[in-house]
Amino acid sequence: MIEARHLRVLRAVAATGSFSAAGRRLGCTQPAVSQQIKALEGSVGTPLVVRSGRAMRLTQAGEALVRHAGGILAGLTAAEEEIAAIAGLRAGRVRLVSFPSASSTLVPTALAALRAAHPGTRVSLEEAEPPDSVEMLRGGECDVTLAFRYPGAPGAEEWDDLVVRTLLTERLVALVPERHPLAARSDAVALGELADEPWISGCPRCRGRLVEVCADAGFTPRIDFATDDHAAVVGLVGAGLGVAVVPQLALESVRPRHARVRALEPAVRREIVALTLPDLSQVPAIAATLERLDSAAQDRTIG
Repeated sequence: MIEARHLRVLRAVAATGSFSAAGRRLGCTQPAVSQQIKALEGSVGTPLVVRSGRAMRLTQAGEALVRHAGGILAGLTAAEEEIAAIAGLRAGRVRLVSFPSASSTLVPTALAALRAAHPGTRVSLEEAEPPDSVEMLRGGECDVTLAFRYPGAPGAEEWDDLVVRTLLTERLVALVPERHPLAARSDAVALGELADEPWISGCPRCRGRLVEVCADAGFTPRIDFATDDHAAVVGLVGAGLGVAVVPQLALESVRPRHARVRALEPAVRREIVALTLPDLSQVPAIAATLERLDSAAQDRTIG
């Protein structure tokens, strides 16, 4: 195998015309130069340098190798510099996938902090809900996934093969129209008090959890509308078309006009996590992204 250090020695011999002069240029001894040239000749299987009087002359094979050596060494130098830039966070790329309510709350704060600290790191953002977003991570389509799960829920997804960084745990809250009898209540609303109401539900995973907690409260919700868009949920509730249970995070970027938010009992919580693959967690740009997501979550007082 041809080694870069041997190519550098060969180029020095070609430029200076002798082993001793090449040694002086490279800061090593004449025997060291001779030894490395012999090692290179052993790798390629043919003589590269022959003595011509007091000078050294390249063979045809030596001349061919020197012609290519410049490009090879330049490429290696460029690669070393690029890797050093990535390792030092002067460059790098992170592909992030997030669910919508995190995209509008946690992600902007985290990415602004990341750009301020490491302007050379580029982050792309795509939206997807779990479990699809988790499978994108496992399939190599992204580097970091923001996902959520409901602790203690039947069939809760396990992520034993992934690096799991818990960002926060938030409560779900009840959302009722402003003219609803429960809108003026200051205390928590029991889920059973909403048993006879029409319901607006969210994404399939949230919808499934709603059915489960309602079953625990002794009823099956009549779901009239289903939408993945939390702004649409708020709008439908505000129009008096039903009630809903939504995560607190989802209401941070949506103004609940004509709707009222009420605490819910018994408490229903969901866990927000950042996921990555074990090998990726050591990449500097990805580790920095996880740190900024964690900081963005800790700045919130959601419980």
